[in-house]
Amino acid sequence: MTKYGVGQPVRRFEDTRLLRGRGRFQDDVNVPGQLYAVFLRSPHAHARIRSIDTAAASDAPGVVAIYTGRDYAADGLGMPKATMPRKKADGSPMFAPQRPALVIDRVRYVGDPVAMVIAQTLAQAKDAAELIEVDYEALPSVTSTAEAVTPGSPRVWDENPDNISHLHERGDKKATEAAFARAHRIVKRRYVITRVHAQYMEPRGAIGTYDAGEDRFTLYADVNYPHRVRNMLANQVFKVPESKVRVVCQDVGGGFGAKGWQYVEHRLTLWAARKLERPVKWSCERSEVLLADEHGRDNIGEIELALDEGGKFLGLRLRMAANLGAYIASDRQLLTPFGMIGTVVGVYDIPAAYVAIDAVLSNTSPTAPYRGAGRPEAIYLIERLIEAAAGELGIDAIELRRRNMIPAAKMPYKTALGPYYDCGAFDKNMDMALQEADHAGFAARRDEARRRGKLRGFGLANAIEQAAGPTPEYAEIRFNPSGTVMVLMGTKTHGQGHDTAFKQILHERLGVAPQDVHYIDGDTDRVAFGMGSNGSRSMVTGGSALVGAAAKVIDKGRRLAAHLLEAAPADIEFADGKFTVAGTDRSITLKQAAMASFQPARLPPGVEPGFYEHATYAPTRDTYPNSCHVCEVEIDPDTGAVDLVRYLVVDDVGTVINPLTLKGQIHGGVAQGVGQILMEQVVYEPGSGQLLSASFMDYCMPRADTLCNVDVVSKPVPTDSNPLGAKGAGEAGCVGALPAVMIAITNALAPLGVKELDMPATSQRVWQAIQDAARAG
Repeated sequence: MTKYGVGQPVRRFEDTRLLRGRGRFQDDVNVPGQLYAVFLRSPHAHARIRSIDTAAASDAPGVVAIYTGRDYAADGLGMPKATMPRKKADGSPMFAPQRPALVIDRVRYVGDPVAMVIAQTLAQAKDAAELIEVDYEALPSVTSTAEAVTPGSPRVWDENPDNISHLHERGDKKATEAAFARAHRIVKRRYVITRVHAQYMEPRGAIGTYDAGEDRFTLYADVNYPHRVRNMLANQVFKVPESKVRVVCQDVGGGFGAKGWQYVEHRLTLWAARKLERPVKWSCERSEVLLADEHGRDNIGEIELALDEGGKFLGLRLRMAANLGAYIASDRQLLTPFGMIGTVVGVYDIPAAYVAIDAVLSNTSPTAPYRGAGRPEAIYLIERLIEAAAGELGIDAIELRRRNMIPAAKMPYKTALGPYYDCGAFDKNMDMALQEADHAGFAARRDEARRRGKLRGFGLANAIEQAAGPTPEYAEIRFNPSGTVMVLMGTKTHGQGHDTAFKQILHERLGVAPQDVHYIDGDTDRVAFGMGSNGSRSMVTGGSALVGAAAKVIDKGRRLAAHLLEAAPADIEFADGKFTVAGTDRSITLKQAAMASFQPARLPPGVEPGFYEHATYAPTRDTYPNSCHVCEVEIDPDTGAVDLVRYLVVDDVGTVINPLTLKGQIHGGVAQGVGQILMEQVVYEPGSGQLLSASFMDYCMPRADTLCNVDVVSKPVPTDSNPLGAKGAGEAGCVGALPAVMIAITNALAPLGVKELDMPATSQRVWQAIQDAARAG
């Protein structure tokens, strides 16, 4: 059992299929008789639509239909909306403009969909789209987060003059003001966190089908939460019972949160399929991705730290502007950074804290959760501020952290902003990271780099994130008459290795060989319920649900085994995949018990045939994975080029299911964090609002040679808040990477007089910062 059990570095079972080209990704799916859809999108950031002329396009070869927003509205279909009880600063309800499926009168960002063209072939649909004539009246636009809240800026919505949707507050404002009033020193900084995009390998897509005989829709789409997509489509768009909508999601070519669930193309392909009585397929092309998709991050934080004479933290205050884009299509747009900003206090004992976030509307694509979803932003702010405070106070930054870290004696610890840290060894993580990274030898490495003409910097960041919130998850174990097993999970894998990890849990609990298990997810007709994958929840909630279902299997199996072995159920023990009469060598395997369950003559009275059990697990509180990241960089002062030369993570994700796939998750998260700090950025041109970084010619991505070796050391402190003791790992690497890399860069530049630098730290920006510091003396 140990070979495939929990904690073993099992190679991913699904990789054999995927690496041989046998995956079934979204664009691999085709349905007989399908038509092809193309969307005409706005070239303007803000414009009034005077007219749309589709006559020439409708007459083009192969065109089956062209739909506009008026067609959609005429059919009386619904629009999802945000429901969270948020308010403006004056107490009035938040302004949350719904996102139209197709715009009728006024486009509000470059990429806003205006018309849907459906043709016999993709080429015909593209050609016809170019024949549509839209008469636009261009209007002033605003894309910058800072400018959007400046008085006199163009209004995204006429009825919302300040461009602020609502104000989100956390913490005790009065207590925080009192803490700042008695502070010996107040350190304040302004940090910009740039807009980025997930840039998954496979762009999004959708196929909508409609069965007139059953009056039933089927959507094939690459989404995080199939059941939630189904519920939204049924309840809020088509207004039919959930049983009338099926969602199927197979292999997903990367997601990172951005594929989410609330995209207009899903409902439009289904709607068109019903109207035309033929399947409709849409595949987003790479050049369309940044126009069609939700983006991530994009906020500005003004953060302050109050300290006493001894360098102890007294209070923290954050005022943030978070760019939501042009629309608030659902509660999804209200999750980040609002819901996760509570960890901005980090792993530090800060008695008082207050956060106020202005939700800003702009003429940009809507933003939504992207790997970390507010936690990288939170840790970036606090860790950079601590570095700044250490510099102002003349205290070593690591010593300042140590002085203020939550001690073990105070655990469990409820922070001033609400998060409840139930367990963790933050000080030990940092000590181990410093030792493993050879911090003591850094000065010598820096001197050696200087002799080569390079600037070497050291960055350390302590990260903690709020994960796996208290939402339910489903798991089902079905034995076949032969004794083999099907496992059906409500979470949805999109590259994390669920097939392997859940089989390991099943092997650990039941002793079932992985090759005897068929893994199923992503189909709302096959899996009864699920909340999907987000927020590092799959192992915590899905794994715990699987543990619950396994316990029910053992319970029924014990009754069967007792009958077959002619013993009392209380005398039956289960271990290593078999039931044994205590104190004897009489036993049967779980597989034998399962096979017997399908033979009524062999069953005890009152036990129904078959061997299928399910469980739904709902945690009572969040988990808090944490880590310490250490990064070393070298910078060429003549060019500004930044090279990562060392990277180490000491992580605590609770119980480690598979150390091999865990490292893969950490590596991937670090790479995305590094990418945002060094190069990635969605850029709009000021004034025109044109998207300047819509292709990989302009949106720079990290490559293999951007990264150095990333060492991962696990130091788990299992939580008792769930049966597995897991805390979640999917976003941990990204949360700590942003501050660790930037702190290393600013540490390297400090001897030259560079005091502050905002992301992305491209070679041009770093070089310019060096020149500016030199001119300033």
